[in-house]
Amino acid sequence: MYARFSKKNQEAKAIALQLEIDRLQAQLGHDQDAEAIVKRHIALLHRYNEAKDATQILIGRLASLKQTTIRKIHEEYGLEDDD
Repeated sequence: MYARFSKKNQEAKAIALQLEIDRLQAQLGHDQDAEAIVKRHIALLHRYNEAKDATQILIGRLASLKQTTIRKIHEEYGLEDDD
């Protein structure tokens, strides 16, 4: 079985990929760990979702007390669907 690319082409591709890795690492920062950044981002998303869930519970209770819909509460407080 023959290689799909010549050795020269494979070496050129490897160099290009290493340059891309180096560029991305420089953009990220040499002292930054990508895995740590992802873990922190996930933790922040988790906190955000907990706060959003708690807020939706309170909005639901407020709607119940005012005998109106959650949508009307959202409109009353200027909340968008994506908030």
